[in-house]
Amino acid sequence: MPPDNGAAAAASCSKPLNELFSSLPTTIFEVMSKLAMEHSSVNLGQGFPDAEGPETMKQIASKAMYDFHNQYPSLLGVPELRQAVARHSLANQGIPVDWATETLVTVGATEGLAACFLGLLNPGDEVIMFDPMYDSYVSMARRSGAAIVPVRLRLPDFSVPLEELAAAVGPQTKMIMLNSPHNPSGKIFTRTELEAIADLCIRHDVIALCDEVYEHLVFGGAKHISLRSLPGMAERCVRLGSAGKTFSFTAWKVGWMTGPSRLLNPIIKAHQFLVFTVPSSLQRAVAHGLDRESEFYLSLGPTLEVKRRYLERELAALGFGVLPAHGAYFLVADVSKFLRSGEDDVAFAKRLTVEGGVTTIPISGFYVGANPPTHLVRFCYCKEDSKLEAAVERLKAYLAPAKASGGGEREGR
Repeated sequence: MPPDNGAAAAASCSKPLNELFSSLPTTIFEVMSKLAMEHSSVNLGQGFPDAEGPETMKQIASKAMYDFHNQYPSLLGVPELRQAVARHSLANQGIPVDWATETLVTVGATEGLAACFLGLLNPGDEVIMFDPMYDSYVSMARRSGAAIVPVRLRLPDFSVPLEELAAAVGPQTKMIMLNSPHNPSGKIFTRTELEAIADLCIRHDVIALCDEVYEHLVFGGAKHISLRSLPGMAERCVRLGSAGKTFSFTAWKVGWMTGPSRLLNPIIKAHQFLVFTVPSSLQRAVAHGLDRESEFYLSLGPTLEVKRRYLERELAALGFGVLPAHGAYFLVADVSKFLRSGEDDVAFAKRLTVEGGVTTIPISGFYVGANPPTHLVRFCYCKEDSKLEAAVERLKAYLAPAKASGGGEREGR
C-alpha cells in the first residue's frame, strides 16, 4: 500500500525548530550555482580555484593513511601541523607562537570561526563586523547570542570609515571581526586602518577575531599585515588560516588558528563538541605544505594578478566599472551601465546567467546593514585561462550590443 502522507504529517513533530537556522533563506551562492548548472553557464561566482595544490601533498596524505593509524588524533591537531603552523606564523608575519599552547587545528576556517564565536561570546555581547562580509560570520555569531554591529566600508575602495568605527564601539562591544584580505571585495586593510582598530581594541578591552585565510593571495605591490603582529595585539587576537586557500585544496577542509592560550581554551572546548578532531592524514600533508611548499603559496599572488589584470581590462572595455583591489581572488564590478529599468544586482546576475551564459554573485547578498548597494557584482577569477576567456567572449556577445546602442542604462547613475 502507498504510504499515508496524512498520517506521516500528523506523526511528525510540530514544535518550532531553531528560529535562527529555520528562518535563514537559501543563500545567493546556492541560488546562483543552481542557475549556473541549469543553464550551463561559465561559473565565475563561487570562490574556489580550478588548479590544485602540490602533488606531493596528495601523495603524503595518501601515504599517511597507511604509515600511521587511522584512529582519532589529538583534538588539538597532530604535533607536526601545529609546529608547522607556529613556524609559518613567525616566518611570514613575525609573530612568535607556542605550538603547544597557542595553536588549534580545525575543520576548515569556517569551523574555526564557529568555535571562536561559541567559545568567546555571551548573549548580549556585541560584535563589530565590516559590511560587506562573508555570510558565515553573522549566522554563527547570532547563534552564540551576540548582536551584530555592522560598519559599512566606503565605496569605491572599501576603505574603513574610522570615525564611524570608533562610534560603533560601546560598553557591550566584545569583539571586532576582521577579514583581510577581504571577501568579497579583495581589499587589503592598510596599516593606518589596522592601527586604528588595534587602538580601539586596546582602549576598550576588545577581542579581535582575524580571518586571514587569503593571506598569501596578495599582489599589486600590496602587503598583508596581520593585526596580531601590531603592538599590544598578540594577547587579544585570534588568527585563522586555511589550507583550502593557501594550497587550493578546498575539499580537504583543514584550517588552523593561533592565539593566546587564555582565548584558545574556551574555543578548544567548543571545537571539541562541534567536531572533536580533523583527519590526521590530511593534517600531515598540510604540515609538509607549510614547511616545504612555500614556493607554491608565495606564487599565488603573482599568478592571480595576471588573471585579474586580464579580466579587469576586458570588463572595463565592455563598460563595467572595476573597483580596486589587491588581494584574494575576487573582482567587484559596477554594472550600472547594463541594468534595465527596475533591475537590481540580483536580477542582473540571474539574467546574465540565463541569457548571457556567465554567472557572478550579486554583492548585496554580502551585506547585513540596511539599503545595500544594488549595482555591484562579484567575479571570481581563480579559474583556468580558458574559462576566463570563454566568459569574456560570452560577455562580449551578450553585452557589447547593449553598450554600443546605449541601451540598458538607467537614470541616476
